[in-house]
Amino acid sequence: METIEFISRSPSETWAVGERIGKQARRGEVYAVYGDLGAGKTQLVKGIARGLGVEDWLYVVSPSFTIMNLYEGASETLCHVDLYRIESPEFESLNIEEYRDQGIVVVEWAERAAWPPDVIKVYIEALGEEERKIRIIRE
Repeated sequence: METIEFISRSPSETWAVGERIGKQARRGEVYAVYGDLGAGKTQLVKGIARGLGVEDWLYVVSPSFTIMNLYEGASETLCHVDLYRIESPEFESLNIEEYRDQGIVVVEWAERAAWPPDVIKVYIEALGEEERKIRIIRE
């Protein structure tokens, strides 16, 4: 198991952490993102999009109502999922496995589903007004 930890003191630093993740991401990887409301999950996903070469990465928004957004990057497609409004049985119908074949999957509110061991877990914890602790765990 490998754990990497970052401290972010602003949204732009959170973008930078996400960009680093995006640049290192490989097709088929799933990132399960955990954190309270307002912790910075979507800011991290914006950075991942930037790292994948998504041209309009600043316009990445949480798909709370659409459940899933796809963004074409220079290197891979980003499938951005938000489970905030999903019940467990509904999750199965999203067919996340299908999107693994097309690129990278990032799931906000990941605690609302069960994940296989190969999923990369990302925990975001608010330490203050803008300060965040970001832990990335690969099993």
